[in-house]
Amino acid sequence: MKILKYKKGSKGKYKVYLDNGLELQLYEDVILKYELLLKKEIDESTMIDVDSYNQECDVYYVALHSIENRYKSVYELKEWLLNREYPVNLIDKAIDKLLEQGYLNDRVFAKSYINNQMVTTSNGPYKIVRELYNKKVDSSIVQEEILCFTEEEQKNRIKKIIDKGIRSNHTRGGIVLKQKLYNDLKNLGYEISYINSVIHNYSFTNTSDIAKKEYEKYYRKYSRKYEGEELQRKINEKLYMKGLSYEREEE
Repeated sequence: MKILKYKKGSKGKYKVYLDNGLELQLYEDVILKYELLLKKEIDESTMIDVDSYNQECDVYYVALHSIENRYKSVYELKEWLLNREYPVNLIDKAIDKLLEQGYLNDRVFAKSYINNQMVTTSNGPYKIVRELYNKKVDSSIVQEEILCFTEEEQKNRIKKIIDKGIRSNHTRGGIVLKQKLYNDLKNLGYEISYINSVIHNYSFTNTSDIAKKEYEKYYRKYSRKYEGEELQRKINEKLYMKGLSYEREEE
């Protein structure tokens, strides 16, 4: 089969026109490896090799573009390629090549992931570690790289989260507010001893304005159905659940 002409496409591909009417989409790597620019023809046996190597190049470049768009762990990339139903042997070849070339590196990935989480989220170290484990990054790598999340850094971030939580709180007080902030920080993945040492410095008793507002809200809601001591008991139950108490001045 003779090659009539080439037409350059996108993403390193060329459209190759043959005299039998076939049009091939080949990567530049394939054209260079089989010297198609010089030979100007492809026999049947070479066509099989060309097609096989072109598939190998396709998996490699798809993988490369994927990690250029968003850096991935080795496990993430393999799962991503498997979901696109590429052959396992070609996936493994592509990953090995990317590892050898340095485009894929779980330590670099972990370092980048931790830094991004620290800059863009409120997540603490334990949550970040769990997420990296879910991405199958080696535990030794994770434990070494997470050391950048120091005790001082944790305590500073815990303080900021508590301050923000208190400012944005409009419905809770006392032990209820304290417990909510504690649970939030624990779920975000902060060291419990650091949470306790920071939250211990806060007072959660100055909630009289919130208590009054909540009282009035429940009073409007329940006074249509209850009155007297029963009304008061119903309101107090709701306030207690939010860590609040309030005595309404008699009019």
